[in-house]
Amino acid sequence: MGEFALGVELREGLGKGVARKLRAAGRIPAICYRRNAEPVPVSLDPKELDLLLRKASSGINTLIDLKVAGGGDFDGRQVLVKELQRDPISGAYLHADLYAVDLQQAIHVAVPVKLTGTAVGVAIGGGILDFATRELDVECLPNAIPEEFTIDVSGIEIGQSVHVSDIAVPEGVEILNDPDVTVMSVVAPVAIEEEAPAEEVGEEGEAVEAEAKAEDAAPEDSAEKKSDD
Repeated sequence: MGEFALGVELREGLGKGVARKLRAAGRIPAICYRRNAEPVPVSLDPKELDLLLRKASSGINTLIDLKVAGGGDFDGRQVLVKELQRDPISGAYLHADLYAVDLQQAIHVAVPVKLTGTAVGVAIGGGILDFATRELDVECLPNAIPEEFTIDVSGIEIGQSVHVSDIAVPEGVEILNDPDVTVMSVVAPVAIEEEAPAEEVGEEGEAVEAEAKAEDAAPEDSAEKKSDD
């Protein structure tokens, strides 16, 4: 088995009961599939998969050499982890979809975006960096998947942005996102207006109310004086 190889076992039976038994035994259910072929249910060691993905610089886009105990159509094929279900609380792997790729056929994958440097608009201008698009959809051959798109934001000032069209793309890779989509920008900090202390507002309100009462009372006082006269 190669550096990025994963051993799996064929499994019989489907459903929640089977999945619970597998997880209790330290394994998780998975499905192997590819074009024009029936999917094959397997099981794997989640710790082994996690270690492989952490070790590989490409993360979930790593091409994995699959080794199926007992052989079969997927034994020896290269696969990508197309979907990885996790427990929402613990983050533990629950299920994996393994897609067998054709090295001569372009595929669609999501590639992460990484920002380097400190924007001048943040360091000097006090602006706020808005990282709007953290991954991009690309089409390329399986062996040409970029590990990440790196953007140096050092020269970005307040009011400036980096769009998809500004990103350098390796040969053979096509970004599928709209070229006008903003990847990151530096925006001016929002000014926060100070509110008057509650007691001052209260005193002002009381003064206005007292003044209004005085004005309402004034005509009555004048009428009383005329009647007295």
